[in-house]
Amino acid sequence: MIRYGCQSIDDADKAAVQAVLDSVWLTQGPTIGRFEQAVASHCAVPFATAVSNGTAALHLSCLALGVGPGDAVWTSPNTFVASANCALYCGAKVDFVDIDRATLNLDPAKLADKLVAARRDGCLPKVVIPVHFSGRSCDMEAIAALAREFGFRVIEDASHALGASYRGTPVGCCRHADITVTSFHPVKLITTGEGGMTLTRDEAVGKRLARLRSHGITSDPALAEGEWDGPWFYQQIDLGYNYRMTDLQAALGESQMKRLPQFVARRRALVRRYREILQDLPVALPADDADDDSAWHLFVIRVAAAHRRAVFEALRAADIMVNVHYIPVHLQPWYRRLGFRPGDFPEAEDYYREAITLPLHPQLSDADQDFVVATLAAALARLG
Repeated sequence: MIRYGCQSIDDADKAAVQAVLDSVWLTQGPTIGRFEQAVASHCAVPFATAVSNGTAALHLSCLALGVGPGDAVWTSPNTFVASANCALYCGAKVDFVDIDRATLNLDPAKLADKLVAARRDGCLPKVVIPVHFSGRSCDMEAIAALAREFGFRVIEDASHALGASYRGTPVGCCRHADITVTSFHPVKLITTGEGGMTLTRDEAVGKRLARLRSHGITSDPALAEGEWDGPWFYQQIDLGYNYRMTDLQAALGESQMKRLPQFVARRRALVRRYREILQDLPVALPADDADDDSAWHLFVIRVAAAHRRAVFEALRAADIMVNVHYIPVHLQPWYRRLGFRPGDFPEAEDYYREAITLPLHPQLSDADQDFVVATLAAALARLG
């Protein structure tokens, strides 16, 4: 079986986890801080908070920016449902901005048009969540300029993009965002099994994120309300959650971070090879990444909509576990019950009808890749 995504675990990873098992700290110990520092250092950002998963990171980020009932949060329809659900968890309303046909990311021009209409109607968003689909950064300079003009906050969903860069700076540095979140699911750039992280330059936001991940509790007397009883004392000053990461997970993540450049380099090499061996097939390839900035979490081709299911099933029948990323969020039954309808975001819908995600991960061999392309070519040939 050739999976579309797969973790890479080596002996150093196993030894790192074993060291935690042999220690007294299985959770809330020193490995968490080291992992946070490793990611923060890579992303050139001062404040990092490790959490239980990427969805938790999105939820806490919305809370840290004050999202609540009566607010609106906008995101891309071409994403996993968590990018939108995080706003609903806070009692806010969700809306979407259609994607750019080339990059498949949230389209800044469409965002600008929607913001003008929203200002006229008195319903501007409090937060916009651009999603770096497949590992390619959105046009964050354009989005940040709109944030300044229209007064919204920005949470970058970089769940696909750890290791990517944007105009010479690492994705996650928060140069153009209030908070960046990333994910460490096994199919992502590095893994902690499950896990996520928030990144920010704002110290107050960073401290609130750290507090919210652990029940909203503080042991800092400077934040106390009333008397501080003694060194054992703590106070709950926010309504937080138990979104903590364990030291076992953090140990795996800290070890994996040492190989992040290697993982990204292999993904980029495989993408270059895909471009070479797919060029004569009747498929649309991802937009060129001339600067090699994408982390390439996913490699998505587009085939004729009438042939997509047959091609998908032919590849699956050959034990090639292709996938589709993503069913547009607004077409999910929950979101249809909120009033969204087919046709609301046509670029995302057109893309979905044609998309197939091919295998792409550091464990993928050249021979595996050749087999994927040969099987794809045979399926397309049968369809004429």
